[in-house]
Amino acid sequence: MHNGMSNISTWYIDPDAEDAMADGHAPIWRHLINLLPERDLSGKAVLDFGCNQGGLLRHLYAFRPFRKALGVDIAEQSIAKANLLKGNLPIQYQVAAHVEGWDSQFDLAISHEVIYLIADIEMHARDIWRSLKTGGVYYAVTGCHTDNPLWAKWRDLVAAKTNTVVQDRSITDYARVFKAAGFEVSARKLEFDGFIPFVADGWMPDFADALTYYTQTKIVFRLIKS
Repeated sequence: MHNGMSNISTWYIDPDAEDAMADGHAPIWRHLINLLPERDLSGKAVLDFGCNQGGLLRHLYAFRPFRKALGVDIAEQSIAKANLLKGNLPIQYQVAAHVEGWDSQFDLAISHEVIYLIADIEMHARDIWRSLKTGGVYYAVTGCHTDNPLWAKWRDLVAAKTNTVVQDRSITDYARVFKAAGFEVSARKLEFDGFIPFVADGWMPDFADALTYYTQTKIVFRLIKS
């Protein structure tokens, strides 16, 4: 399949971890939405690449209602749950490893902690470029990069706990790939400004690591199709 990704049932080997992940991401999604300079999405079309159970688009619609949206993901059970949870929202979810048949359709694209799992990142960059309208913006968010001091430990955890294959790339590696695809590339630290809960789940060796990760390590790429 495109992007070197094949369909899976769920991201996590333990399906119960999917709900926990969504709960944990919710404050981060809200913070990310507040960072976006695109305030009025009422006439806009939005893409969520790697949408999992669809929570990010539901949060986005609650704060900044959009005209329509598409969420794609390779996890079949996650997409099934996203469709159950969307209610009457103007969102379409589909199982896919790439965006096909949506050329120049989207004003805004978002991915949250997805790009580090994509084997063919160059093809992914071209896919997103093609799907965006001229002037469209792609926000790619990740803290899973080789500049993360916890990465050596995390890559083993991701491999053990999920049905995915981890890729090793630096922040600069991503910037170069997206630049080569034609994007105007900029980035910032997520700088999450809320209270961070203490969760002893094995991902953060120390609570201090969690504070550093969400304020300093996690990166938001802003990629403009000019």
